[in-house]
Amino acid sequence: MSFNQEDYKGYRTPTLELLLAQEAPVWSEVTLHTTRGEFSGLILPRSETADELHIVLKLITGYNIGIRHDTVEKISVHGRKVANYQIPEKAFPHDPKKPRVKLFGTGGTIASRLDYRTGAVIPAFSPGELYGSVPELADICNMETSKLYGVFSENMGPDEWIGTANAIAAEIEKGVAGIVVGHGTDTMHHTAAALSFMLQDSPVPIVMVGSQRSSDRPSSDAAINLINSTRTAATSDIAEVMVCMFGPTSDKYGLLHRGTRVRKMHSSYRSTFRTLSDIPLGKIDEKGVTPFRSDYNKRRDDKNIKLNAVFDDRVSLVYYYPAMKPDIIDSLVEKGYKGIVIAGTGLGHVNKPLYPALDRARKAGVHVYMTVQTMWGYVQMYVYETGREIMGLGVIPAANMLPEVAYVKLGWALGQSHDPEEVKRIMLTPVVSETTEREPHNGYLLFQGGIPEVDEFISSHWK
Repeated sequence: MSFNQEDYKGYRTPTLELLLAQEAPVWSEVTLHTTRGEFSGLILPRSETADELHIVLKLITGYNIGIRHDTVEKISVHGRKVANYQIPEKAFPHDPKKPRVKLFGTGGTIASRLDYRTGAVIPAFSPGELYGSVPELADICNMETSKLYGVFSENMGPDEWIGTANAIAAEIEKGVAGIVVGHGTDTMHHTAAALSFMLQDSPVPIVMVGSQRSSDRPSSDAAINLINSTRTAATSDIAEVMVCMFGPTSDKYGLLHRGTRVRKMHSSYRSTFRTLSDIPLGKIDEKGVTPFRSDYNKRRDDKNIKLNAVFDDRVSLVYYYPAMKPDIIDSLVEKGYKGIVIAGTGLGHVNKPLYPALDRARKAGVHVYMTVQTMWGYVQMYVYETGREIMGLGVIPAANMLPEVAYVKLGWALGQSHDPEEVKRIMLTPVVSETTEREPHNGYLLFQGGIPEVDEFISSHWK
C-alpha cells in the first residue's frame, strides 16, 4: 500500500505530503484522528478545481466531507477499496403492452455517477443506464432517450427552449404516449413557462423533472422524481406542460405543477417547487395521478400539437428596489432591448425618478410590463396615484403573471410581432393560466414557524 515517491515529483501539496507520510493512498479506508475528533471513511481523489489543503473523505453515510490537513494528527489505515462508480447498464425490457415514453435530457442529475477527476456528477442517460439505476421504470413504460443538451440549468436559454420545443413536437407527431424532460432545477420554471407557450394544446403529458440532490447522496430525490414523472407521462390524463417534483419533504408523493404557475422556492429542500396564486394540477404516487382540479387540457388520441417556437431575447426582467436610478432603464434602451418586465413593489410601483426613463423607453418603442415582486396577488395600478402615473407613461399591468413567466411570455410575444397593440393582445390573453380571473382561497397559504397555532399543527404532523 505504500506510495511510489517518484510518481509524485512536481505534484507535492500539503495534503499529499501528509498522505505520503502516513502511508495512506487514495481509496484507503481510514480513520482520521483530528483536533476536532475522529472521522472514518474512504479517501477520495481531489477534484481538479478543489483547494490543496483538504483531504476529501466519503463517510459511511455516503456524504463527502473535507478535512483540513493541518488538523489531522494521525491516520489509521484499515484497508483499500477502489470503488466502481459506473452505473451498471442492462437492456431496457420491451413490452408491447406498455406505452412508449420519450425522455429528453438537457442536463441536471436524474440518474448519475461521480467523476472524481472533477468532482462533478455525470448523468447516466441511456435506457440501459437508467434501467440499471432505476429498474422500476420498466414496470411503467417502454422508454427511449435522447440527449438534447448537457448543460447546467443556468445555461439554458431561448435557443435551448426552441430546440427542446421542436424536439418534443416531432416526437409527439410520431405518436409517443408522453414526454419527460430532465432538467436542472434552478431555472426549470423558466423552461416550463417557455414550453407552455411554445407547445400548446398537446395531446399528451409533457413532464419536466429534476433532482435537488444528486444520485450519489443517500437523501437523493432523483429516482423517486424520475419514477413519478415517467408514470405521469405514461398514464396521466393531464396533457399539459408540468413540473413534477417532491410534494412534502418526504417521498410520500410528488406534485404536478402547471408550467406557468410554478416557481422554485428553496435552494436545497427537495420539496422546493410550489404553485403560486393557485393550487397544483394534482399529485402522483405509486397508485397513479390524482387530479386536484378539472380545468386542465385532457389527453387525446391524435398527434396534433400547436408549435410556435419563437423568442426575441432582447428582453429584460428588472427587479425594482428603493432608490433605483433611471440609468438602469436607460441602459437597457440604449443597448437595444425591446421589452422590459418590471417586478414592482406592492400593487406594481416604482419611484418617481424612474418616470423620465420609462417615458424615454416608451418613445423608443420599448414594451414595458409591470408585475409584482410579492409573487402572490395582482398588479392593481388604478388604486394609487403612483400606479396611474406609471400607466400614463406606457407601462402595462400584467395581472397576476409571475415575473419570470411575464419575462418569458414577452420574449415569446416579441418573437411574433413588435406592433404594440398585437404584443399587448398576446401578453394579456391567457394561454395556459399564466393569468387567472381570481386566485383561489387556498392558493396562498404560509405556515410561519414560531406562531403557537402553527407550531402546534406542525408538531402533530411532523415526522
